[in-house]
Amino acid sequence: MPRTRSLLLPLLAAALAAPVMLAAPPAQAQNFFERLFGIKPERPPVPPRGVPEAPPAAPAAPGEPGAPAAPEASRPAPAPARPVVLKVPSEDGVIGQELQLNGLSGTLKLERSGTAVSARIKLPGTKISQPAESCTVPLANGNPITLSAEGKPEGAPRFEAAGAECPLRFDVVEGGVLVSSLGQGPVCTFSNADCATTPVGLWGPAGASLIPRAGEFDTARGVADKAVRDNYKLMTQRARREDVRPVVSEQAAFSADREQLCRGYAREGTHGFCHLRVTENRALALATRLGANTAVPTAAAAPRRSRPRPAAEPAVDGMNPDAAGEMPPE
Repeated sequence: MPRTRSLLLPLLAAALAAPVMLAAPPAQAQNFFERLFGIKPERPPVPPRGVPEAPPAAPAAPGEPGAPAAPEASRPAPAPARPVVLKVPSEDGVIGQELQLNGLSGTLKLERSGTAVSARIKLPGTKISQPAESCTVPLANGNPITLSAEGKPEGAPRFEAAGAECPLRFDVVEGGVLVSSLGQGPVCTFSNADCATTPVGLWGPAGASLIPRAGEFDTARGVADKAVRDNYKLMTQRARREDVRPVVSEQAAFSADREQLCRGYAREGTHGFCHLRVTENRALALATRLGANTAVPTAAAAPRRSRPRPAAEPAVDGMNPDAAGEMPPE
């Protein structure tokens, strides 16, 4: 009897638990019987070693369906489809004007007779025997020097006086002339006059007369700077791989040369005339090298808003607050 009772007790417990287990989830029912009868669960099968797992799906290539869009910041800015051409300066704008080197000293006046263009020039300099003293030398004894027209090899009109006592080249800018040397160096020495001259630089109006146009120059400078950047970018994209480095070096040298050239212009820090004109001619030179038709200007950029400038101090004759060693005009 006791043996029969011991066998019936588990069966009775199972019968009582059956309705409950029928309503329970399969996993809970299995756990109940395992605890009741002491059955150990089998371990999950272990995959055999050495079987390679499936590689992860490769990401979709850019442009394919499902590929993430590239961020806007990582996309390179597109270069302009064609060179940007600014307005080409004309020699008519400087004919008859008395220009000064750096707006400070000497005189340069272009004259026209028929189709020929000539120049009257007084070069400023310092005495050879007394470098602290200034001097001036009139070329051709003050007579007009006939200039040869060299066309527009870099976008702007160019003239030369190759046979003068001091051989010079004249590149016209808006309202002035960029003068460079055709000789061995930038210095022209006149022993008979005891004078050494350096005529290289921008010849333009007196610095004080340009201050009222400072806002105009500042706005135009933004347009010129963008034209240079766009044309430079287009040139690097068109150049062969071996020609890119010289173009980059040339552009870097331009910024340094412009700063060196314009630092001596009278009141340059107030009006910015020199930086503007040199930048405009640089943009024209790049457009010309890119094969653009410089006779038809294109819109370079929307003018930027000019920065407010401090009120200009009244000009004092014979004094230049922004350049040391200013000399009154001859």
